[in-house]
Parts: sequence; structure tokens; C-alpha cells
Amino acid sequence: MRIVIAATPEVAIPSLDAILESEHELIWVITPPDRPAGRGLTLTESPVSQWARNKNVTTHKPERDADLRPFISGVDLLITIGYGVILTKDVFNTPKFGSLNLHFSLLPRWRGAAPVQRAIEAGDSVSGVTVFALDEGMDTGPIYTQMRFALDSDINSDELFKELTDLGAQALLQSLSEIEAGKKPTAQKNTEATRALKLSKEEGRIDWNSPADVISRKVRAFTSTPGAWTEFRGTNVKIDSPIVTELEIKPGEIQFVDKKLFVGTTTRALEIGYVTPQGRARMTAPQWANGARITAGEIFG
Repeated sequence: MRIVIAATPEVAIPSLDAILESEHELIWVITPPDRPAGRGLTLTESPVSQWARNKNVTTHKPERDADLRPFISGVDLLITIGYGVILTKDVFNTPKFGSLNLHFSLLPRWRGAAPVQRAIEAGDSVSGVTVFALDEGMDTGPIYTQMRFALDSDINSDELFKELTDLGAQALLQSLSEIEAGKKPTAQKNTEATRALKLSKEEGRIDWNSPADVISRKVRAFTSTPGAWTEFRGTNVKIDSPIVTELEIKPGEIQFVDKKLFVGTTTRALEIGYVTPQGRARMTAPQWANGARITAGEIFG
């Protein structure tokens, strides 16, 4: 099939590689225009744009409100992966076989912007990927392929994204085979739908007056963007890589014992693996604690 892919983030790259190396023809990719980024506001291309340039794949960068039909007219299929633009019906119906989306959850669970993070935050035991046909709803289209992935109790969102991007590439290739074989997609069960709302920085603030398991899930879900954070001596610090221990410490209280950093919750204490002080690089918790010279009774939050 002659395929166009509209994508933006790095998580799309395994799928791009898979399509490029398959028997299908990747005509070109569509990605957002270069945007100012960093302190110097230097024009920066998207990860997908960088990939296309390195692979000598033609790239188009229309503005958000541009009509995409000229870029997909005459192709067999459009695939979207984190493109960030809601397509209208006349656009996603333009290709011969319509348009597909690769979504990082087992739809209809976790429709929306942050399915990976919300699955971890909720304590789900399984996640996965879904390839579905675009329709006019938000992640509501009929499903071609789903592949499941069991979640370890200590997995974070960075790790889960890596697993699901590789799994997603397999699911896409399977969906293409199903389309060529004439298979019809299966409608979603809307009664089972849940929403994966976009994450905010403020939502990443840790409430130490919560159980250890709840805090651990939030910290792992918010790794590394936007990050889970707390206050210490009037500044914000991000933390990650928590481990639930058997210790009992007052909520928010910090203890540095045997070169390990512990923080209390309403149940058991968490051992913290890494800390990122405001304006500084990520470091191990013992490195941070040694530099901070923590005194008895100090707290987070």
C-alpha cells in the first residue's frame, strides 16, 4: 500500500522504521512546522522531522489549520501517531482505505492525551496498544488490532512508552495485513470507556498525606514529563524511582539512613532513587542528600 504517516513525537519512530522497511511504500511524512524551543528559542524540528531527514524521506510541515487533503490525495492510507491535530471527516476519509491511529492503551480504556501515564497512576495490571480507524470522535473509532502488555509493579511511564512503541509497530503491520485481506474493524464498547486527561505540572505535586502505593504510582506515572515534585527549603525538587519499604515515618518527613533516602507517607515510607533539584541535573538521592546536609525533622512538602 501507498502510505502517508502524520506524526510528531519520538514514540512514532519504531513504527516509521517498520513501515519504511516493509513491503509497503512510505510516500512521505507529515509533521508540524519547526518551533522555537529552549532558552534561546532556536527553531527546532520535531523528532519525526529529524528521522525523515536522516532517512531521506520527504517531509511536509503544514500549519495546524492547513488542509491536509493535498498531501494525502491518491494514497491508500493515512496513519497518525501523536500528530496533535484533530482531523476532520473529509480529511481522514480522503485515502482509499481511510485513516488509522496508533494509540497507547487498550481502547476504550484511556481515551485521550495521556493513556500511558493514567494507566500507571490507576494501578492497571495490563496496558497495550490499539490500532483503530479514525472517526469523528476522540479515540472512538472501530478497532483493527490490539496487543496487550503486562505491567510490572515498578514500571514508570518512560519504560512503558518504550515497550509500547515497539509493540505498536507490530500492531500496525498486522493491521495493514488485515486491511489488505478485507477484514472489517470492530466497534468499541463505549460503556467501558475511560478518559486519559492531559497531565499538568501542578497535578504532579506530591501529597505526602497519601498512602505509599498511591504516591509511588503517581511518581512513576509522571516520570519524566512533567515530573512528580515536592517542596524542600522553599524550592521545588522532582523525585523519581520510588520503592515502597516496610519503614513507618511521619508523612513528608525525610530520613537519610545507611546512604538511603526515605520519605514518610500515611502508610509505609518510600525510598527515593533519584532527585532533580530546581535548576540542576538529575542525581542519585544519596548524592542529593549528602549535598543538602539534611537535619533531623526536615520534611518534603
